[in-house]
Amino acid sequence: MYIWEVKDVNAYWGSKRCTKKYLYRKVKFKMNINIRNIEEKDIEAVVNIQIDGWQTAYKGIIDDTYLKSMNAKERINERKKDYKLGSFIVAELDNKIVGFCRYDDKLISGNIEGYDCELKALYVKSNLKRQSIGKSLFNYAKNDLKSRKKTKMILWCLKENYPARAFYEKMGGKLIQEKGIKFGNKTYQEVAFGYNI
Repeated sequence: MYIWEVKDVNAYWGSKRCTKKYLYRKVKFKMNINIRNIEEKDIEAVVNIQIDGWQTAYKGIIDDTYLKSMNAKERINERKKDYKLGSFIVAELDNKIVGFCRYDDKLISGNIEGYDCELKALYVKSNLKRQSIGKSLFNYAKNDLKSRKKTKMILWCLKENYPARAFYEKMGGKLIQEKGIKFGNKTYQEVAFGYNI
């Protein structure tokens, strides 16, 4: 995240080079992101981030009818039943949930030779992307899996979700596989990224 701060106003005041009353410089501001295990009270915030993420990132990729039909109440009830399965962490900023990640120390989406763990989901609030929240969640999951003696992680991403693909590639992923996945009445393509951890 970046903020703007006043820089050396007096040094330039009255100078021909000064065209504005104030001069500013761009300064990087480090956010205090807290990563922790999910609690039941976090589920509503997590579901809202997921639905907003889908409706924002997948607009024009997944059929609008399906995106608009996503029901928060139903998903909250589903998460209350399964949030303790596998590993489920959240990113917290100023005591508010701003992202989450689910992963497992075994493969969930089927056997892929050589891989022994899977990152199942990673979401960040749409207005807070590119602020290192996703990177913090990703690295936490990867390091946790590594501590469990896992060596090769896989994750799946919609093929046409190019911003997400760029992020996963930046984190060191290599494309290894492609398959179809069905949402509603339509089938879409997703790609797998593999990581040595």
